[in-house]
Amino acid sequence: MGFILNLETSTKNCSVGVSDRGRLLAIRELNEVGYSHAEKLQPFIEAVLIESKIELKDLDAVAISQGPGSYTGLRIGTSLAKGLCYALEIPLIATPTLKAQAMQLTAVQGSIVSVIDARRMEVYQAIFDSDFNELSQVESHIIEENSYEALLAQGPVFFIGDATEKISEIIDHPLAIFCHNHWPSAMQMAPLSFEKFQIGDYEDLAYFEPFYLKDFVSMNPPKLGSIR
Repeated sequence: MGFILNLETSTKNCSVGVSDRGRLLAIRELNEVGYSHAEKLQPFIEAVLIESKIELKDLDAVAISQGPGSYTGLRIGTSLAKGLCYALEIPLIATPTLKAQAMQLTAVQGSIVSVIDARRMEVYQAIFDSDFNELSQVESHIIEENSYEALLAQGPVFFIGDATEKISEIIDHPLAIFCHNHWPSAMQMAPLSFEKFQIGDYEDLAYFEPFYLKDFVSMNPPKLGSIR
C-alpha cells in the first residue's frame, strides 16, 4: 500500500509521476516556455496510470510540489490535487520543491544551492549539504558579487535550477559548479512523498495553500480609475 500520484507544477516543467512505496513506476513531463500545465496535467495523469496498470481508485494519496515557483503553475497543480483528494477521499501531501530539485545531484562533496528563477537578479533558494540536510531555509535572495562567499570558502558549491545561468554571470569562483538545465521533477518527489505518507504528514485540504514566498504581483496592473 503506497500508490502516490506526484504532481510538479512549480516551474515551466509540467511533471506527473506515479510511485509505489517511494519507487517511481511511470512519469510524463514536458518542459516548455508556454506553461501548458492546464492542458497537459490531465492527459499526463491518464498516461502514467495506464503505464502503471492502476486506476484512480487505487491511489493512496496525491502529492503536490509546494513551491516556491510560478504562482499560476502552483495554483493549477494545487487545484487539481485538491479536487482529486476530495473526490477519492485520500490525503494530500506537500513536498519541498527546492529539496526535490537538489536531489537530482548525487555523490557530491560540498554544498548544494537549489534555485528557482524569480525576477531580475532575484532567486528563490535553499541550501543543503551533500546528504540533503537543510543548511538554510527557503528564502528570496538578490544575487550580488559577494553572494555565497562564506559558503564557497568552505568548499565546492553546486548550483542547480533554472536560475543558474544568471548566477554564473555574477559569481566567478573556481569552487562554484553550475548545473544548468535542471528543473523540479516528479521523479525526485517520489521518495519524499512516501516518507510523509508513512508518518501521516498530510495537509488540510480546506486550508492548504502553496508556498508562494512572495505575494503575486500582476505584470499589467490596472490603470487608475479602471477599478469599480
